[in-house]
Amino acid sequence: MKQVLQHFSLAAAVTLLVVVIGPSIQAQQADQDPSPNATEKTNPAVPQAQQQPNEAQMPASGEATTRDAKVFTGRVVQEDGQIVLKDPVTKVSYKLDDPAKAKQYMGKQVKATGKLDLNTNTIQLDHIEPVS
Repeated sequence: MKQVLQHFSLAAAVTLLVVVIGPSIQAQQADQDPSPNATEKTNPAVPQAQQQPNEAQMPASGEATTRDAKVFTGRVVQEDGQIVLKDPVTKVSYKLDDPAKAKQYMGKQVKATGKLDLNTNTIQLDHIEPVS
């Protein structure tokens, strides 16, 4: 009987350790920088700001627009009467500051380059082209 109680106590202690320590180990692994090869394998459909969790999404200066142009990929669709870029992975729709540039790509997968206005979720288009 004493041996059964010892085995039960040991099993309970191991289970408790796994429950308490397990999530913190996974969180530490997720916080580590990816290897250089891992950055090449990122999903092109996800904006770079979302692919790099260690960088703040809000510009350091407090500006409402990203300083550098980013690359966004998705499908050009019409939502609520507006032409938008819909990211199929994150399900985020980005408004476009110049919908006339994107109109010719309606329903097609595109790569859009531009600065993102974080307040309005609008891409200030520099360039847009179909994904080949």
